Amino acid sequence: MSGLIDIIIDIGDAVRRLDRAAAILDNPADLYRGIAQSLESVTEGNFAAQGRPHWAPLAKSTLKERTSRNKGSSTMMILQDSGILAASVSSSYGADFALIGAGGAASDYAAIQQFGGEIKRAAYSTKVRLRTDAKGNLLRQSGNPNLAVFARDSHKRARESWHEVGEYSIKIPARPYLPFSGPPDAPILQPEAETSIMDAVDRFLRGAFGQ
Repeated sequence: MSGLIDIIIDIGDAVRRLDRAAAILDNPADLYRGIAQSLESVTEGNFAAQGRPHWAPLAKSTLKERTSRNKGSSTMMILQDSGILAASVSSSYGADFALIGAGGAASDYAAIQQFGGEIKRAAYSTKVRLRTDAKGNLLRQSGNPNLAVFARDSHKRARESWHEVGEYSIKIPARPYLPFSGPPDAPILQPEAETSIMDAVDRFLRGAFGQ
């Protein structure tokens, strides 16, 4: 052998990529921003699907009230009557966290719908107006003579009376619209959220290493 052969390998590009990846990984705010956006997207999907799995249906009394208010419409989005709850959902993120929640004016309503619970109604007085004929006799519902006919404010012939309604409770089933279920101290991430978060992590790592 006449001697050694020196081989020089330029790894400058690899070093630059590693330096770039290290800088990105050292400040993962973009990762948490992606996770926050993913959680919001999953929440929007929950509202659109009316729960994943499907939420408990509305009570018959609620359906009746909404149908009357919406002029007979049979299309009922369970948690989107006024849109206040869905509009109250927001997310935030930082260098080491991603958050999602609902609050503002809908904070109490938001919690009871997410986790379920019992609402207690205090006793109250209410005025009842029933329609009458020209002689002052109560009108009866067609097909059911035992039931009177409620009068609107526009009905001039009416009999008014006050009634006491005692204290009562309403049980609200849990309808988790945020991307987790279970109690607040032991939340369980829903499968769609797990998949979405892992996708966000994968995109972040691919971006860090230039893939």
